[in-house]
Amino acid sequence: MEFIMKRILIVDDEVNIGLLLSKFLTRNGFEVNTALSGASAMELLSKETYHLVLCDFRLEDTDGREILKKIKTLYPGTGVIIITGYSDIKLAVELIKMGAYDYITKPLYPDEILNTINKAFETQVALSTPRTNINPDFNQSERSNKTGDYPEQYVIGESTASKELLKQIELISPTNYSVILTGESGTGKESIAHAIHLKSNRRDKPFIAMDCGSLTKELAGSEFFGHEKGSFTGALYTKIGHFELANGGTLFLDEVGNLSYEIQAALLRTVQERKVKRIGGNKEIDLDVRLIVATNENLQEAIQKGRFREDLYHRFNEFNILLPPLRNREGDIMIFSQNFLKFTNIELNKNVEGFSDEVIECLMTYNWPGNVRELKNVIRRATLLSESSKIQLKSIPLEISTFAKVTAIETAVDSIHLRDHKRGLKDAALEAEYETILRVLKEVNFNKTKAAQLLNIDRKTLYNKMKAINLE
Repeated sequence: MEFIMKRILIVDDEVNIGLLLSKFLTRNGFEVNTALSGASAMELLSKETYHLVLCDFRLEDTDGREILKKIKTLYPGTGVIIITGYSDIKLAVELIKMGAYDYITKPLYPDEILNTINKAFETQVALSTPRTNINPDFNQSERSNKTGDYPEQYVIGESTASKELLKQIELISPTNYSVILTGESGTGKESIAHAIHLKSNRRDKPFIAMDCGSLTKELAGSEFFGHEKGSFTGALYTKIGHFELANGGTLFLDEVGNLSYEIQAALLRTVQERKVKRIGGNKEIDLDVRLIVATNENLQEAIQKGRFREDLYHRFNEFNILLPPLRNREGDIMIFSQNFLKFTNIELNKNVEGFSDEVIECLMTYNWPGNVRELKNVIRRATLLSESSKIQLKSIPLEISTFAKVTAIETAVDSIHLRDHKRGLKDAALEAEYETILRVLKEVNFNKTKAAQLLNIDRKTLYNKMKAINLE
């Protein structure tokens, strides 16, 4: 089995640019090929799997628009980034609305290129299995559903909580209501937002996702509203903001509670007036954007503490969906696990068929503090480590495989605390020993050799004590 690298195809009829980009990206860990024309690019795409294409807008035999159409038709999961001159920015924005991930303006700056490419991979626009256009974070199976077909990548859970969530998506999607998605980290808020977009009348328009949690106060205005070239120090090119990119479609703002109060005020004006003006610009641009925002905190509490504007909250809160944590969706755990296994098999070119009974018991028992995201990561890791037709216990992280035993021991220790005060020294000593062994094992991620060293006992003694407390 060979791990699949992130593969990029550079399409530019200027040999020197292609060569420089290829060397730079190769040094940064990507596998890169170059093409000097649209025709040769399509030939390479027909023979090899590429996760991302960097394409100059102006080529001798075609242009970025035609290349994008062909790639999205033949290889819909492959991300496309357009390289453009300053005068082509409007065309680049048009291409983004047609499905391109982003654009980069000339002259090319290494940091900008690398940042844009990394964002493409991080947001899963360019995935490790491009020809299947996979985004398995949202919770669905390949089955069709009676309310209409979602794209293949989505999985509908069978738990009561999932069915209620589906009802809310079906209800709100056809409207233009702004939506607040509230839920713990990892519950799939972006995927739910994307599902709402795909079920709406805006499905053929852009879906633009923006992570507000990573924005600094200095960058937020430029990311939201864009800026004109030369409008401030470091503004080396004109930038189209996320509102403008999402015009006609849906703008998803993740972790909106992290925005500074100043940015909230500027955001309120744009949301109220449905107009945007780039930083340093004079022209106001009319907006037709549906807003979906997500948060893992209670925004009403943030309002009371003075961290979030109440007027902005009410602009967003035309409809509210609470996403249930995975621990409250037991009926979905194995459905999601099978789905993640399927797509990881494709990614890693493996053929793992399922899970052993012991693994299934562990997956169903664990409390999943990281929710669907944690489950996905666990399945991907276990698939990579698996050496048989089914995922075995040794491929599962120790904190998951030992969770049930640790919980039982902690419960037993707690029960000792609740006993009357007449317990003897032996009970107290045993309680302290349980707690110490458990604490040290957790600290070293259940590495028994390290635990024995820290406890100043030999491994055999540790094994015997673990056996005595049913923690083998």
